[in-house]
Amino acid sequence: MSTQNLNSARRQIDALDDEIMERISRRAQLALETARAKSPDRSFYDPAREAQILRRIREANPGPLPPDEMARLFREIMSACLALERPTRVAYLGPEGTFTHQAAQRHFGHSAEFTTSDHVGQVFREVESGESEYGVVPVENSTDGVVAHTLDLFIESPLKIAGEIELAIHHHLLAKEENLDALTCVRAHPQALAQCRQWLDINLPKLDRIADSSNAAAALCAAQDSGVSAIASRAAAEQYELNILAANIEDNPNNRTRFLVIGKTDTAPSGEDKTSVLVSAHNRPGALIELLRPLSEAGIDLTRIESRPAQTVNWEYVFFLDLRGHQSDEDVARALGLLEESSAFCKILGSYPCAVAP
Repeated sequence: MSTQNLNSARRQIDALDDEIMERISRRAQLALETARAKSPDRSFYDPAREAQILRRIREANPGPLPPDEMARLFREIMSACLALERPTRVAYLGPEGTFTHQAAQRHFGHSAEFTTSDHVGQVFREVESGESEYGVVPVENSTDGVVAHTLDLFIESPLKIAGEIELAIHHHLLAKEENLDALTCVRAHPQALAQCRQWLDINLPKLDRIADSSNAAAALCAAQDSGVSAIASRAAAEQYELNILAANIEDNPNNRTRFLVIGKTDTAPSGEDKTSVLVSAHNRPGALIELLRPLSEAGIDLTRIESRPAQTVNWEYVFFLDLRGHQSDEDVARALGLLEESSAFCKILGSYPCAVAP
């Protein structure tokens, strides 16, 4: 490109930047007007509306930026506009740099106000008490299965599921050192150690493997002690200023974790929704088949079923169901009514938008 063409391209970019800034400012002003038009007791954050916007952006994206990147940019614009009136308060399972922290930032944008919690139960209490408007907790991993404690907390909690986040889990080996020969041990959450076992066996077979409460806690140890390495996220590497000695060391490259957004209110339909239900069958032969028949006859897609001990009576179980559709949909509402009639206990945990990348 000639100097003349380069200067011309730069002038066009400057003009576009001015136009983009003007339009973002106009959008922010409209967001303020929308927020002020809402009733005082209504949250400014609207999960269904944001999901609809992100889906539309992904579908309308002309390129060359990929749809995920374009949606990420708009997520941050929406987060910043929302924070002009009041940042959304979000509790998450910490510490900083965990995958749950990453999921929370991806869903709410970096302009939200985040509070770290030491355990899943504390996230629930933060939201129940009103200290936080929403919480983000892990619920299942494609390699390790469900997070049982999260499911158990829904049995007694009044909170609703307001959204879901699916995050690709990539583990990296982090340390202050610049080569593997200087390492003395590797620390991580037990699940991360298990998910990277093959790589560790081949590349670091002689190093001690130490289990920590979280990968972020392991990264903090690596930042404080020479020779210590940690398995953690890229965000943890940035948070604790560590070198990435090896990237993507997980044994399963398709490893993903699903997170739930929890809040106090029901979420309106977005057009592409899931509904989660907690249900208990009567203790008799064929009870589970009878329980699920209304869903089958209505042609409702049951995407997941998990069982947990009832915690009240030995050898009795409750089932967590995920199904396609919103509880206000006519066919879903009818099937849920029949499910409630045929069950010993039935609790709708919430209807919410299906996960939208990023």
